[in-house]
Amino acid sequence: MKCITMALALTPVLISSNALAEKGLAYDSINSVWRTGYGECWTTSYRDKSPAETGCFGAPMAEMAQAEGDADNDGVVDSKDQCPGTAAGVKVDAKGCALDSDGDGVADSSDKCPDTPAGVKVDASGCELDSDGDGVADSKDDCPNTPAGATVTDSGCAVQIVLQNVLFELNSDRISNQYTPTLNRIADSLKARADVKSIEVIGHTDSTGAAAYNQTLSERRAKAVADYLVTQGVSGALLSTKGMGESSPIADNTTAAGRAQNRRVELKLD
Repeated sequence: MKCITMALALTPVLISSNALAEKGLAYDSINSVWRTGYGECWTTSYRDKSPAETGCFGAPMAEMAQAEGDADNDGVVDSKDQCPGTAAGVKVDAKGCALDSDGDGVADSSDKCPDTPAGVKVDASGCELDSDGDGVADSKDDCPNTPAGATVTDSGCAVQIVLQNVLFELNSDRISNQYTPTLNRIADSLKARADVKSIEVIGHTDSTGAAAYNQTLSERRAKAVADYLVTQGVSGALLSTKGMGESSPIADNTTAAGRAQNRRVELKLD
């Protein structure tokens, strides 16, 4: 008795006509080119190893799209396109979704920082977040709550803080209630700095009045800020005060706006 062995093989359906017939591409039962999960195309004998973006057997993707349908014209046929509304000109992956080369969640077409390291948080432009605005990205910032107006190290820690939003009235060392939220934030940032060994509080005036009087006034302003910081929990042992009078202006003393900026206090941290 002779035994006949039959081998059954699942083979794709071949289309022998249309623009792609001569390329020997394999089609499935719904007349879509057989592809792997990576977008590579199958032929009757082997799989095309060319990148999906270049098309099957070197066929331009646009040619394939024309044969199979590609509504958003991104080079990925509709039956395989997981992002069917891709904007014109945007580079896509094999799934038809916008490329995001650095994996930060922002498509390359919108990414202003295309080489963001893995795992860091980014803004809508794909650039690393700098939550306190000190010029040091959060991932490298050892002092993430630096107050505005601070000069910082490469690690984002303040070495000098100009109290730009704490101005004094003419001939006064009184701190207005409107400035206490700013001083409170500065106090919180200082209390979080275990590395700070000393804080010098330096007062300044504009050039109105006698220089000797301005010297005394600047000292009073420095002491007023230091005393307030102590009420907010900053150690008095870290604090010292100094007055510079009118000797170190940062703005034009001939204008009202410039004089207001010169009536200021600075903190130097060591």
